[in-house]
Amino acid sequence: MSVSNEFLEYVLDQFSSWGDVSVRKMFGGAGLYRQGKMFGLVANDVVYLKVDATNRAKYEAAGSAPFKPWEDKPMTMSFWELPADVFEQPEELIAWAEELLAIQLKGK
Repeated sequence: MSVSNEFLEYVLDQFSSWGDVSVRKMFGGAGLYRQGKMFGLVANDVVYLKVDATNRAKYEAAGSAPFKPWEDKPMTMSFWELPADVFEQPEELIAWAEELLAIQLKGK
């Protein structure tokens, strides 16, 4: 797992209209944070957002897949790939991110 600095800059630029999004590098990738909550991660220059039972169907319908940290193991995480067409449209990107952040803030 890795992430390029150029891609991280692009990710932050895409989220710039949403406000205070920060990045913390970890394990070769990076976590995306807002309001103290990790709402996404970046690995291999792909953005994944936190998903739970309330919004998983939306990601499945968009053809997304869960983050799989190890190629040789079946384990997946609760982060799903952000569809490219959503990532390229900042307004829609922010709407998807706000939805999952609200889920996290309500649940904890």
